[in-house]
Amino acid sequence: MCCSVGFARSLGLALLPLSLCCILANLLLLFPMGEITYIQQDRLASFIWYFGGLGGGGLLMLIPAVVFITLGKCNCCWNESLMMCGSVLAAVVGLVGSGYCFVISGFALVQGPQCFTSLGWSYPFADQRGSIKTQKCAQPVFRNGDVKRSVRTSVRLGHLK
Repeated sequence: MCCSVGFARSLGLALLPLSLCCILANLLLLFPMGEITYIQQDRLASFIWYFGGLGGGGLLMLIPAVVFITLGKCNCCWNESLMMCGSVLAAVVGLVGSGYCFVISGFALVQGPQCFTSLGWSYPFADQRGSIKTQKCAQPVFRNGDVKRSVRTSVRLGHLK
């Protein structure tokens, strides 16, 4: 077994829990505080429905994780360049997935949470560009910590590629 195959396997083992963390973070955003009423009342932030953590950082990252873990395990690979090409394509898919997760999570952070204010349900923190927040959320729908966790995990996924 070549040294690069061993490294690819360890990389796949590192990608696996990170992609599962992205899936979990996206699922936590879908059910804020463990309730389904926000989905039923259409009170979730718009960027949650782009499934950055579930699709991009999660499912698209599972592809290279599985490819890297199983790399070189079959004796039927008659062409090493074909095996290398497959791993490069899997890495590209993973890079696209982590990039998608990063971009969607960044847009969600800029938009801020949808929450209930004195004006009703709105996005009071959108387009404030770091200024002091004047409106208070009486009932926030999601915590920015969950979105920040998605951003950090997608950055880690991108650095591992």
